Formats: sequence, C-alpha cells, structure tokens
Amino acid sequence: MHHRPAALLLTTALTLTLGLTACSSAPTAGPRDGAGAGSESSPATAAPAPATGSGDGDGHGAVAGAAEVAEPQLALTTIDRSGTVTHLDLLDESVTTIGRTGEPHALTTDGRYLFAATDDGVEIVDSGVWTWDHIDHFHYYRAEPRLLGTVAGTGTGGTGTGTATVATTNLSTSGGTGLFFPESGEAVLLDTAALSRGEIAERFRMRTTPHAGMVVPLGSYALVTEPGPASPPDPATASAVPADTVTAYTTEGEATGLAEPCPHAAGTITTRVGAVIGCADGALLATVADDELVLERIPYPTGSTAPAATSFDNREGRPTVAGLAGSDGIWMLDTRARSWSLLPAPTSLAAVTAVDDEEEHVLALSTDGRMLVIDGTDGSLLAQTEPLVAGSLAAGETPRLVADQQRAYLSGPSELMLWEIDFADDARIARSFPTSTEPAFAAETGR
Repeated sequence: MHHRPAALLLTTALTLTLGLTACSSAPTAGPRDGAGAGSESSPATAAPAPATGSGDGDGHGAVAGAAEVAEPQLALTTIDRSGTVTHLDLLDESVTTIGRTGEPHALTTDGRYLFAATDDGVEIVDSGVWTWDHIDHFHYYRAEPRLLGTVAGTGTGGTGTGTATVATTNLSTSGGTGLFFPESGEAVLLDTAALSRGEIAERFRMRTTPHAGMVVPLGSYALVTEPGPASPPDPATASAVPADTVTAYTTEGEATGLAEPCPHAAGTITTRVGAVIGCADGALLATVADDELVLERIPYPTGSTAPAATSFDNREGRPTVAGLAGSDGIWMLDTRARSWSLLPAPTSLAAVTAVDDEEEHVLALSTDGRMLVIDGTDGSLLAQTEPLVAGSLAAGETPRLVADQQRAYLSGPSELMLWEIDFADDARIARSFPTSTEPAFAAETGR
C-alpha cells in the first residue's frame, strides 16, 4: 500500500466518476437545473427522442424505454404521511400520483430515485426523470415513474429505534447506492444500474456491529463505518452508538485493508470532487486519483470550538457544501480546496444549503420559518422571505429546502404548500403550489 501525507491510497482499476469519452449524440449545452429559465413556467420545447443504452452508463445515462429530451425534466416528488407518492412536473405543472409506499419515516434522494425508510425496510420510488452530467454538457431523460420495491432491513425508524441511512452518488444509471440499518448493523450496497432497469439487486450485504452507521458508494468501492471497540451490541440502543472508523471494501464486499479513523461519523454527500463523510474533528474526503483510492483528512480550523457539522447539503454535484454549526453558525466545506470556513448565522437556523454559484449564495431556513439568502463570503443576510413554514416547524415537521441553479424549492407539510423561490431576485416567490395532502417528505427530481 502506498502512503501520502494526510492520505491513504489503494490501487483501483476504475475511476470515481464519468469517463471523458466523446458523446456519439449531439451534446446539450448549458445548465441542467433551473426550471424557471426564460419563463416562470415553460413547457418542454422539443419532442423526446428515443434513448438507447444498457442502463450501465454506456448510453450517457440512457436506459431502454426512456426518451432523451432537450431540457431538464425538473419536478417535485413528495410522499405524504400515509405513503402516497405525488409527482409535480415543474414544466407544465401537471400532478401525477405514482403509487403508495408504507408510512415513511425518512427520505433520501439522488435526484431520480426516492429512498423511503418505512417499517418494512427501504422502499424505492423511481421518479422517471433524471440528468446525466457529462462534465461539459448534460443529457436529460424521461421515463415512466414507478415503485420499484423494498429492501428489507431492521432499524428504519418505525417500530425500531433508528433510521436507516441511505447514501447515493450523482449518477442514477451506474455505480452503487449504500444502505445501513442501525439495529441489525446490516450494510447493503445496491446496484444502481439495476435500479435503472427496474430491478433491485444487492452487490453485497454484510453484518457489522449495530451502530449509527453508513455505507458510502465510491466508484468500484464502498466505505463502511464501524463503531469503536467498546460499543455495546445491544440493538435497542444501536442508533445511539456512534461510528468511529471508516473501512474500504470492494463492491463485492471484500475488505481492502484500507481504514481511517472518523470519530462520531455523521453525514455524507457526494460532490464532483469525491465523497464526503463528516467526523467530529472535520471530514474525510474520498477520491480516486491516478488509479488510486485516496482518503484525505480535512480537519476543522485549529482552535475552532463550533459544533461539528452532522449533515451536508448543496446544489447537487457542486464542490462546495454547507452544514450547520449548531444553530448559530454555518460550516462551508470546499472539497476542491480541501478547506473549511465558518460563517456566522444571521439568526437561528434549522437548515442550510450551498448554491455554490458565482455570487457564492448560501440558502438557509430560519427557526421562525423564513428562507434566507446569505452571502457565502461573510455570512451577511442578503434577502429573506416571510415566515412561510412557521407552522411546520412548530409542529415538529421538517420542511425541505433545495437549492437549484436559478431557483430554490421549499416544502411546507403543515401549510400544504410547495414554493419556488427566486433567491437571486430578493427571495421573490416565483410560484406556489398547493397540495392536496401534506408533503411530509419532498425531493427535487430530474436533476
């Protein structure tokens, strides 16, 4: 095994993300996100063309039965408390009911699939819309939305004490998706290419010591957390047992021998640079360079006493991510520069996400229900909405705030409302969408 300062390396035959081969089809240039570009509600401008591909990325994100279209098929896909899945098309504002899952306790998305933790395990919904990021241009696809099925596991937030953790990549037709069930310690890696064909296939399922863990996919590898040696194996308290170490496996579940300490591992996100895992003392950044898997430590600034970030969010794929430093600060992690910065929050915050645009906008949700537009260089307040989701926060609901290139989206479960907000135009409400049931969990899809 090779060693570098602040990094551990492992030889691999595959790269982390896309191969930079030329497209056989004409590229679609321009940004992939921002449904409001050019108008408040613009219909699709080109007829879909049949897409070809094997579902493993050979067709630049295409799969059999999908159509390639000229612009991103952005939507808001929601699940209410009863499990009803609803799809709001942001191009023509049509609403479709996809089906019903069990009662959800948590939701994760990669921009195409919704992974809902229910009493039965993790149920998977295919929104039927996605974007293939080819670095210098994008491909956009539409297919029929559908319920794919359930991955069984113990500890999904219902009858048990913990919530299953799901970790995704930025690719919805290749790679893997990681699931971790805290009560049983089951670590599962799904084949995302199989999901794109409507199949649920496990690359591996391994049993670890029960704890608050995660499985983070990374090219031909997966990073799996482990608790400290003194951690009790009692499933009843597993969700309170922190992870202590991150270990690398192949996608076949074979240990590579590579491991790195990560005390109290919590929160993960994938950027164009690599996969991030939050630790009590900073973050681990996993990348692939020169055919080697690299785990790099990015410690918090010396002398900082701010609380560690335990979750991260950003405009999908962008290199800079944001996380709360308690309720009074914002951690910004630049994965390209391998550096942290700490911003003061203009008020008490409940959520934060990085737009990572030229203006360095950061969006946040205040504890009184306002969406804030913040300067990512100094933490100053640039604009804010009225208290849109005060009722949801008071009721213990979790409104979802999503950053896109030109718009932000906010869900109000108690308010029975979804909002599209132009954050660059003084936080103007661009569109409001009443819902027939509470959007308890919401995701922007088509990204």
